[in-house]
Amino acid sequence: MHASPHDPYVRVRGAREHNLAGVDVDIPRDALVVFTGVSGSGKSSLAFGTLYAEAQRRYFESVAPYARRLIHQVGAPSVGEITGLPPAVSLEQRRSSPNARSSVGTVTTLSNSLRMLFSRAGHYPEGAERLDSDAFSPNTAAGACPSCHGLGRIHETSEELLVPDPGLSIRQGAVAAWPGAWQGKNLRDVLDALGYDVDRPWRELAAKDREWILFTDEQPVVTVHPVREAGRIQRPYQGTYTGARRLVLRTFSDSKSPALRAKAERFLTSAPCPVCGGGRLRPEALAVTFAGRTVAELAALPLTALAGVLSTAAAGADATETARVLTGDLVARIGTVTELGLGYLSLDRATPTLSDGELQRLRLATQLRSGLFGVVYVLDEPSAGLHPADTEALLVVLDRLRAAGNSVFVVEHHLDVVRHADWLVDVGPGAGVHGGRVLHSGPPRDLAGVEESVTRRFLFDREPAPARTVREPAGRLRTGPVTRHNLRGVDAAFPLGVFTAVTGVSGSGKSTLVDALVDAFTGQVEGSGRLVTVDQRPIGRTPRSNLATYTGLFDVVRRLFAETEEAKGYGYKAGRFSFNVPGGRCETCQGEGFVSVELLFLPSTYAPCPDCHGARYNPETLRVRLRGRTVAEVLDLTVESAAAFFEDVPAAARSLRALLDVGLGYLRLGQPATELSGGEAQRVKLASELQRPHRSPTLYVLDEPTTGLHPADVEVLMRQLHGLVDAGHSVVVVEHDMDVVATADWVIDLGPDGGDRGGRIVAEGPPERVAGAADSRTAPYLARALSGGAPDRP
Repeated sequence: MHASPHDPYVRVRGAREHNLAGVDVDIPRDALVVFTGVSGSGKSSLAFGTLYAEAQRRYFESVAPYARRLIHQVGAPSVGEITGLPPAVSLEQRRSSPNARSSVGTVTTLSNSLRMLFSRAGHYPEGAERLDSDAFSPNTAAGACPSCHGLGRIHETSEELLVPDPGLSIRQGAVAAWPGAWQGKNLRDVLDALGYDVDRPWRELAAKDREWILFTDEQPVVTVHPVREAGRIQRPYQGTYTGARRLVLRTFSDSKSPALRAKAERFLTSAPCPVCGGGRLRPEALAVTFAGRTVAELAALPLTALAGVLSTAAAGADATETARVLTGDLVARIGTVTELGLGYLSLDRATPTLSDGELQRLRLATQLRSGLFGVVYVLDEPSAGLHPADTEALLVVLDRLRAAGNSVFVVEHHLDVVRHADWLVDVGPGAGVHGGRVLHSGPPRDLAGVEESVTRRFLFDREPAPARTVREPAGRLRTGPVTRHNLRGVDAAFPLGVFTAVTGVSGSGKSTLVDALVDAFTGQVEGSGRLVTVDQRPIGRTPRSNLATYTGLFDVVRRLFAETEEAKGYGYKAGRFSFNVPGGRCETCQGEGFVSVELLFLPSTYAPCPDCHGARYNPETLRVRLRGRTVAEVLDLTVESAAAFFEDVPAAARSLRALLDVGLGYLRLGQPATELSGGEAQRVKLASELQRPHRSPTLYVLDEPTTGLHPADVEVLMRQLHGLVDAGHSVVVVEHDMDVVATADWVIDLGPDGGDRGGRIVAEGPPERVAGAADSRTAPYLARALSGGAPDRP
């Protein structure tokens, strides 16, 4: 196939990435193209796995041979040919590792401009020298406060925190902050060797001894003679003592384990740095002001308020030309961020506290100001986490990207975005092996004639929400008054034994209120005995963690392999079939199936292991077969296929049924956690919870459970959640999908806007009552969902 240079289409031939069944499709350039289909249908495989991956491969082929060698390791997409493909920019929802120094300001580069403004146009104390812009950054040696190293807070501990029960002896575990197992025993034995009494109750030790044990910075080395344990000979060794305070602070600041950091944090107090007052900067930088405020004070303002302060200052009679130019640029760039419904964020807001959707929209705002044209932007559900009112602003931004001379390819489920598209590519009809075909590629209105499409029903055949009886609450859980973030003395009553939806525009305080609910729950309230929170945090951060390991299903699989005659003949136990320990795994990749490929100046990526080719195991382990399949082949099964394979194994069938019930039948058992979206990770957690029978009433709290779901998949998930309520449990969801909210028994709507213009309950009650609330921005969209109405059909 040879395309004319004037051909206005990207033409794909023979795409076979993941489940794509030899797809041929033509997609127009310079258009807003939306890819739809149920979860797992293949739409992301086409948009990201094929189109973007091929554009990325071509880019690397145009650069140095060193990079070309590496990109061949990464692998090209499985596709026959693609013509007419421009350079591409990917804006996915995956986040990098949490970094306390990464903020809204650094992601958008707005902090750079603000620092330049202070450097060139700030008001300096008389006689002070002008500072470079680096002096206004807490992330540089020139700017960071020397006391807190630019973090703004200091962490400290106390004897009461480190030793909560002074009636215990050291041997009995008085120092609760010590690690467990051998490390804790080692510290105790070192103290014993140093001459401290480890058997006397802590409160009876001399004050100077207690002080030294907890707070010393000395690290003495002593010969330890361990007490001989039954059946074990332990030789003397050189042991080093580390004070409890030093150990906790080091774990909190340096550990890569979230669990260890969380444990260490329990023994720490956090307070603003006494030197910089939380401003994170050196005194000379905090002495410079603009519009009467320090750079730290401006960075703490919501972006909408910051733009107002800067605009007022630039319009002042004493404003210099430099100040007017720099503030003008800043205000324009802030406007792009606020257009995307993020005006409630501040520049100093840490990125680990942002949702994936917020992060993606920040990157989108940055691209809008980049001035690029002639490229393909490939976006992954930019409406995720957006209230319907904010989605309208998103559509304006997408139109601007297209109008600037770019192609915008969007993987999306939100029907308003689908209707707005110039071109629609619908993939399906089902997930996994039941999908992988392009059912429609053309204007959205033409999908009306494609009966095989699952999307068609929701786009064209919507009906009013069915009438139903609102459940009566079994009690109420009261929280408040809550004063946190933008909530100011908010009192709320969450009904129990019903389905409750918490709504409101982005930044209105929904998650903060629900966090307060979780904090208020004691497990002893009327009508609910347990609390289960199901968030969207990853189930693991490396390819080693996957669906089967997280749900416990893999324990069953390994046991079944160990019980085969072949395994018994070779002397293999269940541990042989674990890829997390030496023995049966491939040692080249240490059982991950992938090796990390470091690319100079670019993020590292994963490539299939050159020895096991992704199988994770060594050849000896793969000799054993269970019903004709190796352990690697079992891990490669989809949940749907595995359910048939293990239908006569109750322990496995139960886990697989729970995964099917939340719409995850298309995922592979061994699918790395790094490949799961936030919504998929949340549903894996929900399935893990559903497979355990619970008789006591439970309160389930979910944060936007429909993220990443096609409307058909939302129906499947809602059946599960409403089934939990029918079984006597309580469900609280933070949600933007108005079709879900319309099925709730009770709605709590926050607002009216985000940030400092939100933070109060503007309406609550059954959906019909909230739909009529005058002050609610949610009301008109909820009313539309209840009536089955929609904007003009495409």
